[in-house]
Amino acid sequence: MPDPLHPDPTPTDALHDELLGLALEAARRAGALLRDGRPADLGVAATKTSPIDVVTEMDIASEKLITAFIGEARPDDGFLGEEGASIEGTSGIRWVIDPVDGTVNYLYGLPSWAVSIAAEQDGEAVIGVVAAPMRGETYQAVLGRGAFNNGERIRHRPAPPLSQALLGTGFGYLAERRAAQAEVVRTLLPQVRDIRRGGSAAIDLCDVACGRLDAYFERGLNPWDLAAGALIAREAGALTGGRPGEAASHELTLAASPALFAELQPLLDELGAWHD
Repeated sequence: MPDPLHPDPTPTDALHDELLGLALEAARRAGALLRDGRPADLGVAATKTSPIDVVTEMDIASEKLITAFIGEARPDDGFLGEEGASIEGTSGIRWVIDPVDGTVNYLYGLPSWAVSIAAEQDGEAVIGVVAAPMRGETYQAVLGRGAFNNGERIRHRPAPPLSQALLGTGFGYLAERRAAQAEVVRTLLPQVRDIRRGGSAAIDLCDVACGRLDAYFERGLNPWDLAAGALIAREAGALTGGRPGEAASHELTLAASPALFAELQPLLDELGAWHD
């Protein structure tokens, strides 16, 4: 007779458990490679959108490790990675990977960098893992099951008044975008407690999830920057989105506790945080 207090896992639960286990192990292996294998003379292997938007040899090695490990276990899945992984897949599962989120921090030896891995099922993020080795922290979430840091459940910070809110943000690599973002910050800064710029969108989103930031916003994020961290923030009770009525996107990403989100979203829209 079935036990209603301990029901058998559903096929979806079992799948999500499998995906979470793979993401955690892939992130652990990539994080160890990046932490322990960083060469003393690490340099820029390539640039992307501008001369200051860099790729290192370790970004490439990390992505290869992650895709090889997951691909061996689930050869029919798709992949989208920052450093070029692009496979359609046939299973309905797609892995969205940032092998080093915060590459400039990593290049300079600053500790705020992370490995970000999300699994999407039919286009919706269902698994998110962000490993920050220099913090000794791994954040994780499964859709509908809450968010955790090193196994301990996390929740967003209750919303303060806007004037007492600590915000995180980031800047793009194109000069004209940076100028527009600086203007938004110039106007916003006198209205809040302070603004931080950490250099890793994935970590900033997780900092909202565990109450270290009241909110985070940025223009110009790509799917691999936000897929895992945004799920973790939502599962910790925060809201995520873009312009009013829209999902978080390249145009604008915002994460905050619900009351602060309701105040910040129209303000950022009015300030033009969604365009250059």
